[in-house]
Amino acid sequence: MLADLTAGAVEDAEARARATPRPAVEAAALARTPALDVLAALAPADRVKIIAEVKRASPSRGDLALIPDPALQARRYEEGGASAISVLTEGRRFKGSLADLDAVRGAVQLPVLRKDFIADEYQVLEARAAGADLVLLIVAALDQETLARLHAFTRELGMTPLVETHSAEEVDRAVDLGADLIGVNARDLSTFELDRDLFGRLVERIPAGTIKIAESAVLTPADVAHYRAAGADVVLIGEALVTSDPVTTLRAFLEAGADTLPGGRES
Repeated sequence: MLADLTAGAVEDAEARARATPRPAVEAAALARTPALDVLAALAPADRVKIIAEVKRASPSRGDLALIPDPALQARRYEEGGASAISVLTEGRRFKGSLADLDAVRGAVQLPVLRKDFIADEYQVLEARAAGADLVLLIVAALDQETLARLHAFTRELGMTPLVETHSAEEVDRAVDLGADLIGVNARDLSTFELDRDLFGRLVERIPAGTIKIAESAVLTPADVAHYRAAGADVVLIGEALVTSDPVTTLRAFLEAGADTLPGGRES
């Protein structure tokens, strides 16, 4: 599944590149206001931080929400206390687009992540041209040479790479890059099975000073508390937010992810 999703995303990018060649996209990327300081926005704090996702559908769950106005969805996430917004831009299975990303960038003051199946520099340039501050790089989809090249290129454009992992070997590859943001996705992108405890098993492999992000398998405040107790600085949440009132749900999740002192008092 991951290979098919990546191949489809690259094919779609190649079609866009025929319509808008790389020099034009590069010029648009360089003309953008500089990317926001993602590391400051997601820095560890006394409560978990949340990346809230604009997500219409997925291969595992099918249609989730229509989201006719992604900018409005993002503003509600900002109102609810999100620290960053993730936008699915893959069109075939997730029903997203770069237009969604551009709309969200214009609607909020938070960092914005392009979440897609990135495998070449053109896609990274597109992300910056649409206003992205972060780009997702999935270790399982890329050989180490390509991963390192895209990681460096993302940084050259002033953006921050979020390096997503699914195993101990992939975490080690992310650490070798010197990644500042390492995500552990509970969903196996080959089988789409979920393992909420995967983050806890892998987090000790992530060095101190690296921002640790738990992804997937979040439906309730208890899931957020579980990830926070395991050491997550940030939790990325999609389905639970697009299928409920996002402001109320975000606030409940943030409360569940607050550190507490003995006696249940918030730190």
